[in-house]
Amino acid sequence: MKLELRFFASLREALCISQESITIPATVKTIADLRTHLIERGNPWSEVLADGKVLRCALNQHMVDANTALQDGAEVAFFPPVTGG
Repeated sequence: MKLELRFFASLREALCISQESITIPATVKTIADLRTHLIERGNPWSEVLADGKVLRCALNQHMVDANTALQDGAEVAFFPPVTGG
């Protein structure tokens, strides 16, 4: 399955990448699986996307949770939660 990944704000800065086209293995079926797959790349991925970090995710520009199924050709965006004051 092919995906278009997008990274925003502090994630983009920490990973030094704003977007990437990837092909994932058949075992990666959900957003949570994708996050685990990216963490397995090692640093800085494992640090930036670590399980304890709160991240937001969108699939084809719609907010989704970690259990959302991936779709071939989809755009998956990761970004930190919005804060303000």
